Amino acid sequence: MISVAEALERVFALVSPLDAEEVPLSHAAGRVLAAPVAARLTQPPFPASAMDGYAVDADAVRPGARFRVVGQSAAGHGHPGPVGPGEAVRIFTGAPVPPGASRVVIQEDVSRDGDTITLGDRLDPQTYIRPAGNDFAAGTEVFPRRALRPGDVALLAAMGHGQIRVVRRPEVALIATGDELVAPGETPGPDQIVASNGLGLAATVAATGAVPRVLPIARDTAQALSAAFDLARGADLVVTIGGASVGDHDLVADVAAARGMERAFYKVAMRPGKPLMAGRLDGAAMIGLPGNPVSSMVCGQIFILPALRAMLGLGAAPAPRRRAPLAHDVGTNGPREHYMRARLTEDGLAVFDRQDSALLSVLADADALAVRPPHDPARAVGEIVEYVDL
Repeated sequence: MISVAEALERVFALVSPLDAEEVPLSHAAGRVLAAPVAARLTQPPFPASAMDGYAVDADAVRPGARFRVVGQSAAGHGHPGPVGPGEAVRIFTGAPVPPGASRVVIQEDVSRDGDTITLGDRLDPQTYIRPAGNDFAAGTEVFPRRALRPGDVALLAAMGHGQIRVVRRPEVALIATGDELVAPGETPGPDQIVASNGLGLAATVAATGAVPRVLPIARDTAQALSAAFDLARGADLVVTIGGASVGDHDLVADVAAARGMERAFYKVAMRPGKPLMAGRLDGAAMIGLPGNPVSSMVCGQIFILPALRAMLGLGAAPAPRRRAPLAHDVGTNGPREHYMRARLTEDGLAVFDRQDSALLSVLADADALAVRPPHDPARAVGEIVEYVDL
């Protein structure tokens, strides 16, 4: 067996950033930029008013000063000429500040009589003018190293972009294996269970920005599994679920080897998830997950998601770890790195008593995986431990 860290490094060696494609900005949320994007415009493109009020020469502003209103400036309809001595232009938020004006006196500090305004006794000292380029200037580059958020999309639109180049979304083929499985929604026979892992992993993959492709269940024959691999051709990552152990019906390793798989490793010193394998098959990276539901989902967090982030050009890094105090005592850990289902509470990280890798209900209640190093001693309430956020 190899360590989790070494296994992850070998997974990273199997993948690389994908090529780029151009998409409409309206479809860009959740995508990853392929390269820096430069602003085509300056925002705001002119000095703009930050408040409703009157644009005047700042040097003439004093309590009781009077100005003659000579026009109006509104968003999309600026005042056509300059502001001269003793003059004012009625102005609204976002409107261009006319030449000659260097301050906006807010309307609350002004009394108006016809075309004449008089400034009040207590004046807000702010100028309330946003300079041109206050937000960004033409040529300013943005390159967030994460999936684009709504605010990023708004910024790129303001910068003048209608199309952008993003990293192609990885396609992930998911193959559940086993005679004991039936598809979700079907009624299991007396010796069968529902294939839940595939849909759970598909949701995990989709949330990362990749495209899951759930293939039909492969039965426990070399022919059925080989046919499933044929269907997976063209995917960037092939993930098998189950069949990676050493039982008489666990055929993934043998069938993959017969198809020329270049195996990177088999078995990892982790719990849950020991019978894990990875390699290259039919030109794609392949990860063979254990069949226990929780094992496959945990391995998805620790191996598949980091691999997909690397394929999206976001760097080769493990799942981020955070730190929190324990809400209660936990016992000594064994020889494998243990990812324990836990919940963050007001008292700290509460590790569930039941950690059986078949218990999906416990995983559904968890929002964290407490990470216990190999041979970690017993830990007392309040001690700080690392966890992976779910």
